[in-house]
Amino acid sequence: MAKVSTWFPDLDAGIDFWVVMQITAIVSAIVPSILIGVSAPTWVGRFEKPGAPPAPWRSVKLSSERPTNYRVAYVAGKPAVEAIVDDSMSLLARPLSIDLGKTPVLCWRWYVDGPIKKADMTRKSGDDYAARVYVAFDVQDSALSGSTKFRLRMARSLFGQEIPDAAVVYVWDNTHAVGTARKSSYTDRSQLIVAESGARRARGWVLERADIASDYAKAFPKQPGHPIQLAIAADGDNTHSKGRAAFADIHFVGRGEPCAG
Repeated sequence: MAKVSTWFPDLDAGIDFWVVMQITAIVSAIVPSILIGVSAPTWVGRFEKPGAPPAPWRSVKLSSERPTNYRVAYVAGKPAVEAIVDDSMSLLARPLSIDLGKTPVLCWRWYVDGPIKKADMTRKSGDDYAARVYVAFDVQDSALSGSTKFRLRMARSLFGQEIPDAAVVYVWDNTHAVGTARKSSYTDRSQLIVAESGARRARGWVLERADIASDYAKAFPKQPGHPIQLAIAADGDNTHSKGRAAFADIHFVGRGEPCAG
């Protein structure tokens, strides 16, 4: 039986060589992760069983328009939430509790059949997107001006209590360059950021990552807040459009850490 080499000074020389090798392999796998601080992703959107979206996801209507239809299905070979748009608008949302100090980067995969051709993010009449990913925030009350609080109360009286204090929204646009950032045509409490644009990457799964903590701080400076809700959506109510999108593998990771999968 092979004996342990002398470069294991604290191990009894009679220990089986293969046991030592197994222990070494385990330690080698664990220690690097501890040393560099790599943590497991925080999953918030994994979809596997076809049918209705699983709890805690739920459909949220913000207007009187017909809702977009959401279901879990296989899209281009991948299980995902599929969104069918027919002159429609609604969100599929879930509560969110995440420590952006530890995992500030949002990762997701999305798919679209194509961009909304008649969309125009600079106008209310063109405020439609092939796909959107929202992160809604609760903002410290002391950081909001009196006029902002009044406008939020009015918005909630018209559209319901789902209206957040602030939101960062990543969109698949039709023409604007990736990285374009501007406030929504409807409200300055919603920051739109173009994460994908045009038809070049349509009809295929696209992996995205965004530093939500950094994007929120840039959009709403001196307004400390924490994320309370995540939502996905596809809509065509303003441009009377049809379309299809899908979303999968939604999770948070630390800065410098890779997205899962």
